[in-house]
Amino acid sequence: MSSIEKISIALPLEMVSAVRQAVEAGEYASSSEVIRDALRDWAHKRDLRRQGIEELRRVWAQALEDKSPGVDPAEVLDRLERKYQSMAGPGETEKECA
Repeated sequence: MSSIEKISIALPLEMVSAVRQAVEAGEYASSSEVIRDALRDWAHKRDLRRQGIEELRRVWAQALEDKSPGVDPAEVLDRLERKYQSMAGPGETEKECA
């Protein structure tokens, strides 16, 4: 097991109350466990964001290297409009626009 270092943190009263309520409800054995769990979630989200940014950079680099002519944006919008109109069913899109 890794070594443990004790630190002091300052939290708003609402957060302190939420931590204490979680411990009192038996969800966690201690305030430290609540904070460790929150930090694990934060680290996981941070990793996902980092992976997402790396993926976007990869896709962007591929797009810059792609020399194909691409698709006219108006054509894409027309296709999407037809698709969603067919999904909505007859008459429903007219109701929404009225």
